[in-house]
Amino acid sequence: MRADMVANVMEIYVTEGDQINLGDTIVLLESMKMEIPVIAEESGEVTRIAVSVGDVVQEGDLLISIAD
Repeated sequence: MRADMVANVMEIYVTEGDQINLGDTIVLLESMKMEIPVIAEESGEVTRIAVSVGDVVQEGDLLISIAD
């Protein structure tokens, strides 16, 4: 899962090893005072969390890796 825009990471709702489902909210971003939930586009296991709360991400930056 990658960032769609420049934003601040407000919350991370998963940890490495978690099983997630399509449609789960995995990260909450903030941009221009708007909260943007990042929704899982597939089901699987969270294998890597590439960001931390408070990070500023750029468009295209890796947020979380998911394996089937």
